[in-house]
Amino acid sequence: MRITVFGATGNVGSRVVAEALARGHKVTAVLRDPAKPHGLPSAAAIAVGDARNAEDVARLAAGQDLVITATRPRPGSEGELAVATRGLLAGLAGTGVRLLAVGGAGSLTIPGGGGKTVADDPDFPTEILPISRACSEQLDLYRADTHVDWTYLSPAALLEPGVRTGRFRLGRDELLVDADGNSVISMEDLAVVLLDEAEQPVHRRTRFTAAY
Repeated sequence: MRITVFGATGNVGSRVVAEALARGHKVTAVLRDPAKPHGLPSAAAIAVGDARNAEDVARLAAGQDLVITATRPRPGSEGELAVATRGLLAGLAGTGVRLLAVGGAGSLTIPGGGGKTVADDPDFPTEILPISRACSEQLDLYRADTHVDWTYLSPAALLEPGVRTGRFRLGRDELLVDADGNSVISMEDLAVVLLDEAEQPVHRRTRFTAAY
């Protein structure tokens, strides 16, 4: 499979690149600034582009089977996420290239919460409310789109570096929690979830989630 990855140098994106290469896929890792050190595997093809630019997206998706986006704006620039989402959707419209997006957990509903979301919880950290709201807008943009074969993955509430176990549970719009009420997944296993969906898509044009 030929895969283009936006956000390839980020915490999730770099693990997606590594997982895809380990499975034998041909990966094009997209950088916005080629002058910065990226630390990506030599097996990945490096390309320059910006998800916010529909022309860049169309160019880098040409001849590919799938585009994965794991872009995350810096604090204070959360509005760029919606701009990037619009650029991706516009660039892929009519191409037939699938889009797999890594989103946020804030819009997942709380088990037994009567429809309240993770971000509605009074204990939700205020410092990440801006990116949570940006991710909710991102999901709304995907759900409103009718021209791209997209899939949106919301991680567990706690997403952090860890180990690749290959063991996890999948869900849809409700936060997955364990017996102790925790919702966790490693970035390494989130990459496994993404590549499993890439190889055997079962969540087309919908959102799903994953956790231990």
